[in-house]
Amino acid sequence: MLKRNIGDFEASVVAFGAWAIGGWMWGGTEESESIKAIHAAFDSGITMIDTAPAYGFGNSEIIVGKAIKQLKREKVIIATKCGLIWHDKLGEKFFDSDEKGPTEASSASKEIYRCLRPEIIRYEVEESLKRLGTDYIDLYQTHWQDPTTPIEESMEALLQLKKEGKIRAIGCSNATPEDMQKYLSVGQLDVDQEKYSMLDRDLETTNLEFAATNNISFLAYSPLGQGLLTGKIGADRNFEEGDQRLDNPRFSIENRAKVMTMLNEFKQIADNHNATLGQLAIAWTFHKRGCSHVLIGARTPAQARENALAGDIKLTVAEIDLIQAAISKYAPNIC
Repeated sequence: MLKRNIGDFEASVVAFGAWAIGGWMWGGTEESESIKAIHAAFDSGITMIDTAPAYGFGNSEIIVGKAIKQLKREKVIIATKCGLIWHDKLGEKFFDSDEKGPTEASSASKEIYRCLRPEIIRYEVEESLKRLGTDYIDLYQTHWQDPTTPIEESMEALLQLKKEGKIRAIGCSNATPEDMQKYLSVGQLDVDQEKYSMLDRDLETTNLEFAATNNISFLAYSPLGQGLLTGKIGADRNFEEGDQRLDNPRFSIENRAKVMTMLNEFKQIADNHNATLGQLAIAWTFHKRGCSHVLIGARTPAQARENALAGDIKLTVAEIDLIQAAISKYAPNIC
């Protein structure tokens, strides 16, 4: 498994994304199977797991905490986040949500706020430490940027937590190059985590380029297009209530067919590497300039093991060019 730097430590280029195991926006979760999936990932060479309090209102962190109790802590790189709160009405209102996902405001829903005030960051880190069952977090990231709090103030709070040994590296997510420049004006920013895949390439000339030129690791989330790029979501696939893909136009029957046509253009390359189409999509992502790591979710041990194998794939320049040509041909016509 290829490893690359994050701050002062190394992490596997393929990391376990723990959004789906929280159940929120993914149609629920099965705890015991999720824990088995995490163990399978680490047995297969993955060393980093990324979660957040918002993934199931703490549920994802709790499951991760239970899973890593059975692993050697020094072998696990834990990444989590701060900045989306529901315990107080501070910062900027973001959306309403119940346990299934964003919804209309009701007595059954919670109000989610974007807040990165220093006192909130300190509150959140302590809550995450409890749920995770650890006394330090390897990578702590601001989940969404808070327009009501100067980034410089948030960064000072993060640097203090690092000085205290509660966190080892600092990252941001859903940010702009201008945001990152403000973080850097105060101290070392180690990571930018953003949505990036064959179907989501808008950040190549902005965030990815900024990360490449400023020695910032880039963690790509949803690199498989929430499953579309695996080639396994056929016309007969149905999504459960609460699954964000249920009414998403990108997952229309027409779009699924378009994606499959694109994937078939480079299926021979996958076959040449004894890889699945999903593994090839993962490898293409971390071969792109500026992208250092990819976050891949898994619900089962088999999925986790399959994802991990992508970290061993080495693509040639010619192969990358062929894949790029197919993406440029088909992706613009996919919603």
